Amino acid sequence: MKEKVIGSRKNGMTVLLLTLALYVLACIGVVLGAIMLDDGGNPVLLIISIVWLVIGWIPFMGLKVIKPQEALVLTLFGNYIGTLKEEGFYFVNPFCTAINPAAKTRLSQSGDVSGILQKSGISTGTGQTVDMELSSKKISLKIMTLNNNRQKINDCLGNPVEIGIAVMWRVVDTAKAVFDVDNYKEYLSLQCDSALRNIVRVYPYDVAPNVDTTGDGIADEGSLRGSSEVVANRIREEIQQKVQEAGLEIIEARITYLAYAPEIAAVMLQRQQASAIIDARRMIVDGAVGMVEMALERLNENNVVELDEERKAAMVSNLLVVLCGNRDAQPIVNSGSLY
Repeated sequence: MKEKVIGSRKNGMTVLLLTLALYVLACIGVVLGAIMLDDGGNPVLLIISIVWLVIGWIPFMGLKVIKPQEALVLTLFGNYIGTLKEEGFYFVNPFCTAINPAAKTRLSQSGDVSGILQKSGISTGTGQTVDMELSSKKISLKIMTLNNNRQKINDCLGNPVEIGIAVMWRVVDTAKAVFDVDNYKEYLSLQCDSALRNIVRVYPYDVAPNVDTTGDGIADEGSLRGSSEVVANRIREEIQQKVQEAGLEIIEARITYLAYAPEIAAVMLQRQQASAIIDARRMIVDGAVGMVEMALERLNENNVVELDEERKAAMVSNLLVVLCGNRDAQPIVNSGSLY
């Protein structure tokens, strides 16, 4: 379905004023026609005035007000006649019908704060009650944000992770959005879920050896935690390919939540702590060995004391214990001979 934009019928104010003027004339005609009928005159004026008072409201049905970044898809007896996209006051065929199959769909996204309103109100689950208004048939062309629910997905190593994304999108082709898919909001939400699962299964949560995330057959260091920008771009491209036929444009996708699933979170935390401790110990040992080497070199250069191999080994052992220990060393002073 190809979109047809209607932009040359901004004569709503003219039709409104003309219709109101005809109503005033019809009221006057009823009074004058009644007087003429009492005098034995022709009742034609009275009949025409009454007929207009009865059916004169029909032109009001063709008045349409379009705000900036809004659109209205119109059909006439089942045929698509065009879309109103430019802001203005329009007059169209009074029998035209506006169509928006997603008007009653409420997702966790901007623009869906209010919906089909009921007099009793609807609870939001946060202690607040939102009064709902009648849903509009207008389609928003603004940039909207879809926050899909968190999903539990296994990464490429089989570890379950929980991940959530926010997708910025907008409607660019109203005809495709209305006629080519059943409900473009639900369609977008489902495609976001599918694309998220397809991409997350390619990456490990953390950097892992012998894992190819790009598909070129070469192991790389891609991961969900360390390559969030790359992962988000791949998710956006995947979603865009799937929603192109629905007339939607995906502007940006961002990862809003990423964590291990609760059932393995504690174990993975211990693993990360152990890895951090090992890295810290490795750094401490490297520094301690360097300091021992420097101390022995300085002692030899300045001829402070001459140590045999056994004493050097004892000194190295003592220095490593002091430098690598978790607690402060308790010094022991030797007041006797070194040997």
